[in-house]
Amino acid sequence: MTDPTIDPAIQLIRQQVSDLHQELVRYQLVVWTAGNVSARVPGHDLMVIKPSGVSYDDLTPENMIVCDLYGKVVEGTHNPSSDTAAHAYVYRNMPEVGGVVHTHSTYATGWAARGEAVPCVVTAMADEFGAEIPVGPFALIGDDSIGQGIVATLKGHRSPAVLMQSHGVFTIGKDAKAAVKAAVMCEDVARTVHISRQLGEPVGIAAPDIDSLYDRYQNVYGQQPAGREGVQE
Repeated sequence: MTDPTIDPAIQLIRQQVSDLHQELVRYQLVVWTAGNVSARVPGHDLMVIKPSGVSYDDLTPENMIVCDLYGKVVEGTHNPSSDTAAHAYVYRNMPEVGGVVHTHSTYATGWAARGEAVPCVVTAMADEFGAEIPVGPFALIGDDSIGQGIVATLKGHRSPAVLMQSHGVFTIGKDAKAAVKAAVMCEDVARTVHISRQLGEPVGIAAPDIDSLYDRYQNVYGQQPAGREGVQE
């Protein structure tokens, strides 16, 4: 059992992770029991992840699994997701990451099956990803090999998403909600660019313009704290 003094933090993350799995269903990023969301418990070497093989309809805060950052179960009566070792490796090696998501969303996984990065050819992609969505190496499920590929690909890269070759999408974020947003946006732009290529060769965006779009979206767009008002879309 965990230290009772951090139970409120764990319960909050359990609720958030449970709720966010329904966003994967809502945006049609998953089928059956595939895919998963995890979140770091702030201030502690713990993570919360979904149980393996449990229907999305049956997910609750109570059956989320609490693990340490090596994938060992700390709280929970089910086996954790088969991707737990990969998530745990990311948290150990990227301390800025607070959430990880995995999907096999159709269009993005189509690019992964080709082993091809999604080029940055639309402004929405420049905003969110600041670059192409890169391809990570092929790795088998079950140990931290996938996590190693995620970290090796995304460390030093602007993109919060990686297409693991012949597998699917992994996304990271400052928290689990941000990682889910990146997964939603990854599928959206993968679909858009795929459709564009059916019509012809997409037109690239110049690197300085990608930089400008990314900076604006990350630092100006949306509601700003008092004293940081700017122009928003």
